[in-house]
Amino acid sequence: MNRQPFAMPPQSWEPKMTPWFARAWFPMVRREMRNKADIQNVDLHGLEHLQSAVASGAGVLVTPNHSFHYDSYVLGHAAHEVARPFHIMAAWQVFAAATSFQRFVMQRSGIFSIDRESADLGAFKRAVEILRSHHCPLVIFPEGDIYHTNDRVSPFREGAAAIALSAAKRSDRPTVILPAAIKCRYVTDPTPGLLDLMSRLEQSLHWRPHTHLPLPERIYRFAEGLLALKELEYLGRHQTGTVQSRTAALIGHLLDDQEQRHNIEKRTGTVPERVKELRRHHIERLATGEASAVPLTAAKSVSLSDDERRQLERDMEDLFFVIQLYSYPGDYVAEKPSIERVAETLDKFEEDVLRVRYPTPRGTRHASVRFGEPILLSNEKASREATSALTTQLEQHVQRLLDQA
Repeated sequence: MNRQPFAMPPQSWEPKMTPWFARAWFPMVRREMRNKADIQNVDLHGLEHLQSAVASGAGVLVTPNHSFHYDSYVLGHAAHEVARPFHIMAAWQVFAAATSFQRFVMQRSGIFSIDRESADLGAFKRAVEILRSHHCPLVIFPEGDIYHTNDRVSPFREGAAAIALSAAKRSDRPTVILPAAIKCRYVTDPTPGLLDLMSRLEQSLHWRPHTHLPLPERIYRFAEGLLALKELEYLGRHQTGTVQSRTAALIGHLLDDQEQRHNIEKRTGTVPERVKELRRHHIERLATGEASAVPLTAAKSVSLSDDERRQLERDMEDLFFVIQLYSYPGDYVAEKPSIERVAETLDKFEEDVLRVRYPTPRGTRHASVRFGEPILLSNEKASREATSALTTQLEQHVQRLLDQA
């Protein structure tokens, strides 16, 4: 998982969609996808659902899974086929890390920023307005982060559903959601490259490469070794049980500790939701320099000491580690040791352990996009329960589409 700065964003980047520019730029998108990700072909399924939704004049929200880098490039093929470029909501860190020219291209291609760690009302309103009045569809990845699990969705965040329901209530035209599933498959054998990577990972722990063992077994041995090291760091001992149960226990320990120390009510939501609330708290304190998120008096607040600032920075690092842990389901390879699942897991290790920005392509791949039937939204005011129910519905739809791919 890529390391990103988590702080107050320096600014927001609005969409400046220029359809002729997006169409003219598409050959560059296709070339970069082929050269950098070795994705040579894209198959589109259920394109008639996208075509009918666009032709109806409705506001269209596309909600795909987010399992690998360059998946937005893959979606660009669908946009090209219907001759309608997509707006895409992206984390502000993507813009902050880009060059001026890259930001120019992204904005003219309809991409705009959101601060995922706060209630970004500006991005929310921009997304709602696109669904209300723009002829180009909007893409939101409800998982938020890239988890490298090509066959399995991670819990969806509620933002996409909230935006769609808000647009439906305020719009004079219909609002529809298209669930979408994106997958990659190897068409050349990546095994030699994966074996080499596995050996380098083992050597990073000062192990001799276990070349006599099957690759899935080496992956789990390596995972247990890493997990034991982190357990010793945080708990002073290593735990017993499966990788899955030990990972969940370590995540629970780290989140419980921070919520207790910072007087944040323990949440019953998903791990990403709990991490988001803690990050929001830490970012606010680091930005304001206050020792408490709530000043002691209306007239006077206590400034952060150097030790408190360092502790908050360590807490932020620990939250990043929690999301790294969370991105490894524990049973993903054991359930189905396909070459894709093995490769995805090693891709994550390459990012997390060897600190590469993007995993190295080790074989030619083909991608597919599968669109589900449009979900027409009611224009009545939606409750919080309706937002949660729609989020669950979208998550289940995308998982079914993945299962069909």
